[in-house]
Amino acid sequence: MKKINLSLILIVIIMISCTTKEKRPDYPVTMKQDVVDDYFGTQVADPYRWLENDTSVQTAEWVKEQNEVTFKYLDKIPFREKMKERLTAQWDYPKSSAPFKDNGRWMIYKNTGLQNQSVLYLLKDMYDREGEILLDPNTLSADGTVALSDIAVSKDGKSLIYSISRGGSDWNEFYVMDIDTRKLYDDHIMWVKFSGISAFNDGFFYSRYPQPIEGDELKGANENCMAYFHKIGTPQSQDELVYSEPNDPNRSFSISPTEDGKYLFLYTSESTTGNALAFKKVDDAKFTPVIENCEKDYYLVNVIDGKFYIFTNDDAPKYRLIAIDPAKPAKKYWQEIIPENDYVLQNVSALNKHLFANYLKDAHSVIQVFDFAGNYKYNVDAGIGSISGFNGELEDDAVFFSITSFNVPSIIYLYNVSKNIYKEYSRSKIQFNPDEYTTTQVFFNSKDGTKIPMFLTYKKGIELDGNNPTLLYGYGGFNISITPGFSISRLPLLENGGVLAVVNLRGGGEYGEEWHKAGIIMHKQNVFDDCIAAAEYLIDNKYTSPQHLALQGGSNGGLLVGAVVNQRPDLFAVALPAVGVMDMLRYHKFTIGRYWASDYGTSEDSKEMFEYLYAYSPLHTIKSDVEYPAVLVTTGDHDDRVVPAHSFKYAATLQEKYQGNHPTLIRIETQAGHGAGKPTTKIIDEIVDEWAFMFYNMGVEPACE
Repeated sequence: MKKINLSLILIVIIMISCTTKEKRPDYPVTMKQDVVDDYFGTQVADPYRWLENDTSVQTAEWVKEQNEVTFKYLDKIPFREKMKERLTAQWDYPKSSAPFKDNGRWMIYKNTGLQNQSVLYLLKDMYDREGEILLDPNTLSADGTVALSDIAVSKDGKSLIYSISRGGSDWNEFYVMDIDTRKLYDDHIMWVKFSGISAFNDGFFYSRYPQPIEGDELKGANENCMAYFHKIGTPQSQDELVYSEPNDPNRSFSISPTEDGKYLFLYTSESTTGNALAFKKVDDAKFTPVIENCEKDYYLVNVIDGKFYIFTNDDAPKYRLIAIDPAKPAKKYWQEIIPENDYVLQNVSALNKHLFANYLKDAHSVIQVFDFAGNYKYNVDAGIGSISGFNGELEDDAVFFSITSFNVPSIIYLYNVSKNIYKEYSRSKIQFNPDEYTTTQVFFNSKDGTKIPMFLTYKKGIELDGNNPTLLYGYGGFNISITPGFSISRLPLLENGGVLAVVNLRGGGEYGEEWHKAGIIMHKQNVFDDCIAAAEYLIDNKYTSPQHLALQGGSNGGLLVGAVVNQRPDLFAVALPAVGVMDMLRYHKFTIGRYWASDYGTSEDSKEMFEYLYAYSPLHTIKSDVEYPAVLVTTGDHDDRVVPAHSFKYAATLQEKYQGNHPTLIRIETQAGHGAGKPTTKIIDEIVDEWAFMFYNMGVEPACE
């Protein structure tokens, strides 16, 4: 027998793989400038700082050139158009919200299937299934990029107050319309951001910022928030300034009246976590403080028997419900109504002498019902998933709630409070059989031994042999809980034998404030370790392999993708960071970014904080001697939450330093922002491009019939 020359065979295999390996994309040359910052004695270069100027001709040209390269690459994927046809057909089914009531008017949102924006309908009552169009935002722009952000009905029930956003921006404009005649009033309010609409008497409260300097609309710092009252039928110039703190430009304010109209509540915030709370009787001149710092959360549920029922995490990391006597608001007089328990209390509704407490148990909903004194009555057993609703006025006896899960499209129920019975009102008419798919929850240990939960969804009967295309999705921040929910956008994965893995990372709110704090500031690395452990679990248990695993996340989740892929590129075939926070040294300098310091800290806080951020910042930890997975960065040119410069600089740096053949592309959507209000056409296009990019770079050809 001849001796086999293993070395020769290995060389041949390498030569074959090299000849079949795809050519490196021909990226545009991105100009570099000599910009260096000094952080506590450390010199940090920022050669692509010029890309922070979103209105410059140079940046616009760079965006154009990058998109040309990206779409040239995407256009060559042979099954991309078939995927788009398939997903568009699946998307084309009627969708609707649950009916809701506002100051005596019943309304509902509907979408016939592929409408760019859902349409607001006016109903005769809660049992009216048809209704008539009240406001169609699709008529406000030719391309569907004007979105309806929020609505409220005036206290007399005669006027619809609504806000719109343009091109995905967080900036909102307010208008007022006569509900019966559909006549638009002259009211037009500008420079509103992060504000609700609180109807009161003959007008409404809202919050706004000063008009920004021209050219800074999408990147300038949002400071000096002001709370106003607008009287319907008058110009914005006559609005009454109700509250501001000009000596503290970093604080934000909102004012909300109580349901009985006797009190006004003032909420003050300095970050994404915690708020101060004050109140006053309507005719009083000044607000009475309840809590003056912004360390914990305090939100009014309702006024019950003359007391303020407040949802809070003060002395309760998993939240509780307390009652405050307005005559004695000091903390020593607070009365506990629903104490903290083992589950995380998400919110509380008060209806017809019942309190509906919506809890999280291992990231899925549990509804417990109490009387107004806090005595437990029963659970509303609606199945395992995410439950929302039970919203209404204090005397309402009939309300709606909905439930959804990863393999269960939304089902809406009509609930009778006094009888504790509910019946199905409607369900999604999508052509999808939940019985063909399964969702399980697994737990695994992170690097430090902490047990982390993860939901896995896939088609029943598929062979879990390590070759399944798998998408790992995570967020891990800002006390936000990632709970089960159905999305038509994930069908291309599930239909093609794929596995959807949604992991509940520390930094979120799934297990309360302690879980949140375990993933912030100097503990942020825990979030990345949790995600890395999730990927290793999926690989070790044969759900997938590094050649078939993709990591996806948006916003803070985009940061997650960038940091994790830089630390463990060997675990992934594809990375999909969307609208990510990629420059951890400068994020706080744009729009409302300073509010994220409660989770991140800033590079200016201390030498220790700078070094911690510098060690994981996606922009600053890209190496030139590492084999990265295929990367498709996505962002929008009107994103004024996480400004697109984060993604621009990250993509430019990756293209400069990574010398391998895996594509590192950026897809920049025009007339689009952080995600809210994006029209259906743009949503489908972007989703298809992400799936096509993922499958193509895994060597998987999906069935598109």
